[in-house]
Amino acid sequence: MKSQKSDINSPSKSTNNNLKPFQELIRELEVKMKLVFHDREDINKLAGKRGLTPFVLREIMSVNPLSIAVPKEYGGRGAITHETIKLLSTASYESLALSLIFGINTALFLQPVGKYGHEDVKASVFKNFLEHQTMGGLMITEPDFGSDALSMQTHYTEKDDKFHLKGTKHWAGLTGWADYWIVTARKKIQMGHLQRDLDFFVVDVNSPNQKIVVEEVFENLGLYAIPYGRNQIDLEVPAIQKLQPTTTGIKMMLDLLHRSRMQFPGMAQGFIQRMLDEALTHCKTRFVGGKSLLKYDQVQQRLSRLQASYTIGAAMCLNSSKKVTIDKDMFSHGLEANAVKSVITDLMQEAAQSALQLFGAKAFKINHIVGRGTVDSRPFKIFEGSNDILYAQITEGLLKLMRRNKERNLFTFLKDFDLTNQAVHYVKDLMNFNLDMQMPQRKLVEMGRIIGRVISINYVIQLSEKGFRKDLIDGSIVMLQQEISKLMAGFSFNNKRVVVEGYQEDSDWFELI
Repeated sequence: MKSQKSDINSPSKSTNNNLKPFQELIRELEVKMKLVFHDREDINKLAGKRGLTPFVLREIMSVNPLSIAVPKEYGGRGAITHETIKLLSTASYESLALSLIFGINTALFLQPVGKYGHEDVKASVFKNFLEHQTMGGLMITEPDFGSDALSMQTHYTEKDDKFHLKGTKHWAGLTGWADYWIVTARKKIQMGHLQRDLDFFVVDVNSPNQKIVVEEVFENLGLYAIPYGRNQIDLEVPAIQKLQPTTTGIKMMLDLLHRSRMQFPGMAQGFIQRMLDEALTHCKTRFVGGKSLLKYDQVQQRLSRLQASYTIGAAMCLNSSKKVTIDKDMFSHGLEANAVKSVITDLMQEAAQSALQLFGAKAFKINHIVGRGTVDSRPFKIFEGSNDILYAQITEGLLKLMRRNKERNLFTFLKDFDLTNQAVHYVKDLMNFNLDMQMPQRKLVEMGRIIGRVISINYVIQLSEKGFRKDLIDGSIVMLQQEISKLMAGFSFNNKRVVVEGYQEDSDWFELI
């Protein structure tokens, strides 16, 4: 969806004093989603197609949903976190891909531009978003450097108050669609070496010498509505289009990513609720052996876990709404952001898998909401940090804090840690032991899963204090206690097995006949 020709050097700040009430914007979005996904089109028939038909995107963007992430002084709604999270949740109930489109634009583009962008750049970008429904994305990942972002080879040189960027980026959501990109690069210094720190640049693909060439559009597995691909970067941008970190570029990247991860519950919440509602409706109306599925104990187990995941998601949404603001630096909040993102995306995938099991073969189709949800939710455990890596980093961060406090007993530390001080009493017997400060990586991952769920209990307790219904609170705490118990059993088991190279020798069962 291309905008009119933008001129990033010709700012004009505007203030909209007639913004509609937030709930009205949400209602208008729901009406538009019903129109494009149910009345004029059938979202299940659109499911196997790549991209979105033009009228779908046009109708959705006509309510100006991205005004959510534009500061008030530029005519937007003010980048208020709870409004952004509610927008994401509302969209993900109908379409996880649409919610991710909103998430990319808000958390990965508009919020960092609003915080770190040059005044002239912000005015122009925000004007185009509000008036021409433009879109923006973020390019960090490279073909040879995924999780190892600090080793990226996209680089830049500076000459005549301009920056020349060169390199290759891939797996950027909205490839070929976005009008604006934030592109990361490292400065080329003497002898062709690249400096360790990163810099971020706003690229306007509609401006001269700023075109990004899409070399390949990927056949991504799931999230069909969003184009991904490989992009060739060889362009020039004016100096004002470089984002200005308050300290270092690395800290700016962490601030950006941690803020985004803390908003993942918005995308997860609507999706999990949809899986729950679909599963409940199916189990009430599906009869097996003369009684509805709802009467079976194992079905009750699955549905109660879905409701627990819904409650945990609500608790995380509330927590992020309180803690995340555009002006607050989030680079030092890695342990919490990693816990939020990894746990909630695990719950997203589990919700889809559980609903799929309840539906059976009926849902094993890309044009079924549950089958589609199963593949659409899976990459959330990978992008913006693979969950295995994030879980390991949670434990590494925990061990660092424990060393600083000269404390080895896990319970003693957690009872005074602000993210776990209420929750740890629910799992005291499991946590009362001394941690090995030099544990292997696999144990770091296992302990990270445990700590992430203890932190989740803390969120649920705080949700309860706000008046959330008690039976759902109790159910989610029980589920998390059970999860922690199972994970602790795995953590305590001494498993040092490694891969057997050349395993084919003496391992063909057929030769044993």
